[in-house]
Amino acid sequence: MSTRFLNVPASTGFGGVIEEYLWNWENQELGVIYETLGQGSPLLLLPAFSTVSSRLEMGELAKLLAAHFQVVAVDWPGFGESDRPNLDYKPALYHQFLADFVKFAFKTPISVVAAGHGAGYVLQLAFRQRDVFSRIVLAAPTWRGPLPTMGASQQIAGMVRGLVRSPILGQGIYQLNTTPSFLSFMYSRHVFTDATKLTPSFIKQKWQTTQIPGARFGSAAFVTGNIDPVRDQSEFLTLVRALSIPLKVIIGESSPPKSRLEMDALAALPNVSSVVVPGSLGLHEEYPDVLAEAILPFLKGL
Repeated sequence: MSTRFLNVPASTGFGGVIEEYLWNWENQELGVIYETLGQGSPLLLLPAFSTVSSRLEMGELAKLLAAHFQVVAVDWPGFGESDRPNLDYKPALYHQFLADFVKFAFKTPISVVAAGHGAGYVLQLAFRQRDVFSRIVLAAPTWRGPLPTMGASQQIAGMVRGLVRSPILGQGIYQLNTTPSFLSFMYSRHVFTDATKLTPSFIKQKWQTTQIPGARFGSAAFVTGNIDPVRDQSEFLTLVRALSIPLKVIIGESSPPKSRLEMDALAALPNVSSVVVPGSLGLHEEYPDVLAEAILPFLKGL
């Protein structure tokens, strides 16, 4: 495994140094893009998994925190600007990727801010390797994909995933579910709370993320629950109970009801610090200033 600097326009990132981590999974090399900004103690930012997942959703937060930390934000394999090959995207892939990337990029225990499904992968790694993280922030943490949350069985979810992955029909289905109008609808429904922020340029940038070749494979895995990091709520809470390092949970006050119940159950644990802030599942992108203010003292150990 190695890395290389990329000669790319600064406009493709949030102003940091953009590099490519060459990672091997089952004898296939994947280029994984990550960006570094600021100086100081290392801080890893992990974007939420979604059809439009990208390190750029962490960009404004990264700029706010870069005055205090050396911030590293990464595009998950299969998402953002990282390679998106036709793979069986599953938890084992992301568990291994996160462990390998942290070992590659950092030499000391680090703080981490993980959004959405990134929460489960961070907790799993913290459980398996107790000396990797020093502090953990979970922003609107989730562990269950959209279709399972809606009540779809594993069989139905598997059928949908197979259809989206199919060569011709799958691309058509994927395109219908990534039109700018549909993306705007989904954002306004449970990702952002302020519709005025869903400008045409914002939605266009999100749509462009969905048009990268191979984008439908990771998206299908997320939507159908194939990359859910745990099997049920009890497993998720067990991971948290086992933590011996500080954990802070940030909850969006307008989170969807089922997701809010999961977050509240997490926040109720005795070893968890939590705070409710404006926003929903995309609070890390919609309200980066509020999030930075809520977590900075915690990250500094104050």
